[in-house]
Amino acid sequence: MTNEKQRLTNTEWEVCECLWESSPLTMTQIAARLTERTGWTKSTGETLVRRMADKGLLYWEQGRKAKLYYPAVSREDAVVRETRGFLQKVFGGSVGLLVNTIAEREELDRKEIDQLYEALRKLEERGHD
Repeated sequence: MTNEKQRLTNTEWEVCECLWESSPLTMTQIAARLTERTGWTKSTGETLVRRMADKGLLYWEQGRKAKLYYPAVSREDAVVRETRGFLQKVFGGSVGLLVNTIAEREELDRKEIDQLYEALRKLEERGHD
């Protein structure tokens, strides 16, 4: 059963990236993409896929010739979980501290500043304090 709070490891993220880009994929297709992306051997990719399926991070359906694998977590959910973990670990959960740190180093371009304003406007419209 998938733990909703579970974060993906770096290697699990690589497998999910393959499936988020295109699914379903067979074990052979996943292993080939992982070899191309990471240089891992076919057996490493296959072992990882089996472990992730056992953990509930992937699920499969029987196809005509092979199992077809799908991600059990959406990319959006994984990104949110990863972002929250990073924010908590590095900034004690403070979005303000994150933005201030970046802004003080002048690492935001005009487009990024506009995106922040837009996100804040949307929050304000939804009535967040």
